[in-house]
Amino acid sequence: MWLLSILAVSAADPGWFESSRLPVLVCAVVSIAIVLYTTYHKRSRERFKMREIAGLKAVEEAIGRATEMARPLLFTPGWGGDIQRPTTIASMNILGHVAQTTATYDCPLIYPTHDPVIMSVAQEVVRESYLRAGYPERMREDDISYVSSSQFGYAAAVDGMISRLRPASIFLLGTFEAESLILAETGNSVGAIQIAGTDSTIQLSFFIVACDYTLIGEELFAASGYLSQDPSVLASVRSQDILKVIIVFFVILATIWATFDPEATWWLF
Repeated sequence: MWLLSILAVSAADPGWFESSRLPVLVCAVVSIAIVLYTTYHKRSRERFKMREIAGLKAVEEAIGRATEMARPLLFTPGWGGDIQRPTTIASMNILGHVAQTTATYDCPLIYPTHDPVIMSVAQEVVRESYLRAGYPERMREDDISYVSSSQFGYAAAVDGMISRLRPASIFLLGTFEAESLILAETGNSVGAIQIAGTDSTIQLSFFIVACDYTLIGEELFAASGYLSQDPSVLASVRSQDILKVIIVFFVILATIWATFDPEATWWLF
């Protein structure tokens, strides 16, 4: 009955349904269907294997290096994001894995940030990771600190930590802006192994030349699935890949159609 009521309302009021937005509705329905399929189809999940990402394979190496050298590991999410940014959330997922490993190895983990909310969330993430590892007493909350909301004040504070503490490994994962090269060059100057990742195409170029490993774009978002091997996260990554294939197919089809029949525009809705 409710469906009939909706149809009656839409027929009585043409403005209730915006026909020009139909392509968005179709894309949304297709996307939801693909995500549901990859999430709940058991056979699909079993056959799915994520390709190896060099930067994430080096995580254990970076933590082990810091432990062997008896020097700390520094992890920072950058200045450009807040707790709502996808890059920050992805960074937190990686932080959880890194913190659990540092707890096992008893390696100091330093986490400076520009946002007090990010600091509070990071403290909880690290605390839970240390609990999972079975060493809650090894966590030092003072190592997870707020330094400054000013961009270059934050960059100067983190550079000072790198110069004084000389961490053996540095993780630059999150949203970075003009401070990216400043941090990466300082880390490079103390001989730290650096793993960086962001979704900013401008800052990626600096990370690629100054860091040992770089997670390019969506590799940062796929990192949590790669590290945890969580079937739900892996399913979402696979659904993204399927959607990319579909988009590429339609782009090629539209290009061919426009080439042979430039006057046809019906496929543009």
